[in-house]
Amino acid sequence: MKKPPAKRGRVAVIGAGPGGMAAALSVHQAGHDVVLFERYPHARPAGNILNLWPPPIKALGLLGVNTEDLGAPCTSEFRNARGRRRVRAALPEQVVRDYGGGFIGLLRPELYERLLDALPRGVLQVNHTVERVEQDESGVRLHLADGRVHETDLVIGADGIDSLVRRTLWGDSPKREHNLHIFGGYTFDESVETEPGMCVLSHTRTVQGSWTAIRNKGRGGHQWWVLEAFDASREFSGDLHSTATSLGQAFARPLPQLIAATDPAHVQRWVIRDRKPLKQWSKGRATLVGDAAHPTSPYAGYGAGMATEDGYFIGRRLAGVDLSDYAAVRQALDAFEAPRKPHTARQSQHAYALGQVFHHAPRALQPIRDAILDRTPLMQKVVGDSTPGSILTQLGEIDRAEARFTALLGLGETDDTAS
Repeated sequence: MKKPPAKRGRVAVIGAGPGGMAAALSVHQAGHDVVLFERYPHARPAGNILNLWPPPIKALGLLGVNTEDLGAPCTSEFRNARGRRRVRAALPEQVVRDYGGGFIGLLRPELYERLLDALPRGVLQVNHTVERVEQDESGVRLHLADGRVHETDLVIGADGIDSLVRRTLWGDSPKREHNLHIFGGYTFDESVETEPGMCVLSHTRTVQGSWTAIRNKGRGGHQWWVLEAFDASREFSGDLHSTATSLGQAFARPLPQLIAATDPAHVQRWVIRDRKPLKQWSKGRATLVGDAAHPTSPYAGYGAGMATEDGYFIGRRLAGVDLSDYAAVRQALDAFEAPRKPHTARQSQHAYALGQVFHHAPRALQPIRDAILDRTPLMQKVVGDSTPGSILTQLGEIDRAEARFTALLGLGETDDTAS
């Protein structure tokens, strides 16, 4: 029996990062009215360099985002500082063929531009700061800085590591300091010779130094980053480019050459911190996506990607749901977060652990650690073999979500509670 079309609901998304924009696109495709509130004058990227694995790339394409030539297809390897390979993340040939590589390297602003291009007119509302969120079983009220109150059936907090929605739902919690900082930059200098289509993550005993190919607006180049232990309670007063140059000197070519070729204006620094995973994301008519739910260290290489996946999945779960029905909303939000929590928590915790192992191991243990990484298959098993499995699992989750979504759009028979 065919189902009648679902009643259009009202959804508000707070925060126009990748997770928020992906959520707005997916909710719109699900047939609900959606508004995306951004407190700044425009949706602005936090950072410059970025990598995306196949699942978020696939999700972006399904959301109507143009992914053609979005980034440089790459294969990733962990190496020691001298260039000896420790780990290779090998994905199945079909995945490599479909995505041109294991993942893509790109600059964050271009992803934002393409997401913005895909948003329907009128969805994004800039210069709108939400100061307070109230809800009951009948609906949600967002109190804006200009005094207005926006009423909606459901709110999605995509408002980052300092999320107002998260605090409203679950109270405040301390950030977890990794006591690490990272310097990252990019260059389009063609004089630096590199292995094409590679992402290389290398380590000395105390520093990570990495580089990857990128594409930006049809132009090829490279991004790089160096990462070391740093007391988060201290102020950093050094020169970004000079510090990165010093940290990169211990690594094999081409990392030092890429840093030297980078315009100092294209170098950024940020301190790494996260929050411990939440046991529950949703409460009442509100839920969380991206860094609001699971801020993650760059060691995962998956922060923006998981946010994009979250946005995709929340919209798919709201398809066919009467948002005026509180019980139906609760069921949909629980179904959304159930498979996302273990996946994102595992990535977040794994990234934290890697940062501790590589940058906070006692000095006496560092040679032992490096000998194990160089001479045993431990890291290949922990990182190289587990990463492809996680990627394939997420691709399968997207396939199942899209099949269910397509059935709902076609008004065919379906089970709203199906996985």
